[in-house]
Amino acid sequence: MAVKDIMDAFRNKDLSDIGIKENLAQLVKDIKLIGDELDVILYLPKPGIEGLLKTKVHEALSGVPDVKNVKIRFADSPPQPKQEVPVGQPTFTRRPVPGVRHLIAIGSGKGGVGKSTVAVNLALALRNLGYKVGLLDADIYGPSVPTLMGIKGERVTVSERNKLVPIEKMGMKVLSIGLMLPSEDTPVIWRGPMLMKALTQFLFDTEWGELDYLVLDLPPGTGDVQLTLAQNVEISGAIIVTTPQDVALADVRKATSMFKEVNVPVIGVIENMAYFTCPDTGKRYYIFGKGRVAEFAASYNLKILGSIPIDPEVAEKSDKGEPVVVSRPDSEVARAFMGIAKVVAQNLG
Repeated sequence: MAVKDIMDAFRNKDLSDIGIKENLAQLVKDIKLIGDELDVILYLPKPGIEGLLKTKVHEALSGVPDVKNVKIRFADSPPQPKQEVPVGQPTFTRRPVPGVRHLIAIGSGKGGVGKSTVAVNLALALRNLGYKVGLLDADIYGPSVPTLMGIKGERVTVSERNKLVPIEKMGMKVLSIGLMLPSEDTPVIWRGPMLMKALTQFLFDTEWGELDYLVLDLPPGTGDVQLTLAQNVEISGAIIVTTPQDVALADVRKATSMFKEVNVPVIGVIENMAYFTCPDTGKRYYIFGKGRVAEFAASYNLKILGSIPIDPEVAEKSDKGEPVVVSRPDSEVARAFMGIAKVVAQNLG
C-alpha cells in the first residue's frame, strides 16, 4: 500500500455527476498515509458539496486495501501545479555503497522484537553459505552488535586513506558506533544532522572491500535515520522482523508502509519468537499467539521468510557474544536462520 495506489484510485473517480469537471485526484492539495491512517486535504471548488466529496473519497477507497481511518479536510485555494518528473527518473538520488553487491536493511518499527539478534545471525548464516558479508550497526543510540558479536572493548582504526577499518570477527567485517566510544556506558547525545553524517561515513568512508551482502541493522521506529537512508542509499531490499503480538505488528505495519512509500522493496517478514518447543515432549507452544503474522503478511502481499522459535539459550549465548548460528549450528534456531538465508539469497539472486 502506497500513496500512489490511493492517487490512482482518485484519478479513476469522476466527479461530473456533482458538477465538477476535474477528477478527484486533481482536487488533492495534500495527502499523507501513516500506517493505515489517511489524511487528505481537498480543494473545495464550490461551497456546499463537502458531504458529496467525502462520499466520493470513501467510494474511491472502497477498492483500496489497508486504509482503515480517513480524515478529510478542505481548503479554499486550489492545488499548486507540480513539476512533472520524467518516467523512470527518481525523485532523489540513491548512491550504491562501493564494493557492496547487495545492501539488506533489517527493520522492525518497534524495539524488543529481537531485530539485532536476527540481523547478526542472518549475516552469519549468509557467511556460512559462502558469501562475503559485512554487518553495520546503524542503531547509534543503542548499539548492541558489539555485545552480540563478542567484540566489546575492541576499537575501530583508520587506514592510511583516512577510511574506517571495520573489525573482522567470525569471518565478517563489523562496524558499530559502540566500537568507537570510550566505554560501554558512554551515551551518544547527537542531533539528527550529526547522526546522519556518522551513518554516511559508516557506509561510504569505510574499507568494506568487496562484499556480496552488507547487512544493515536499523534502529527501531520509522524516523529520520530510516527515511534518510532509504532516500539516499541504494538498498537491495528490506526485511521486516516482528513477534506474533498485535502490539508489535501495529508498529511493523508502519515500518512496512514506510519502506513501500520510499520504494524500497520488502523482501519479506521474519517471525521471531514464534513458538516454544518443549524439550521433554517436542510439542510446540505458541506463547504469543498464532496466525497473526500470516494475516499481516497476506494483507501486505509479503512473503514469510521463516519463523524463529524461542530458545532461552539464544539469549544466554547472545549476552556472551556467541551467536547461535556459530555456537549451536545444529539447533532448531540455527537451522531456521540457515533456511531464511537461503531464501534471501535466492530472492536477491
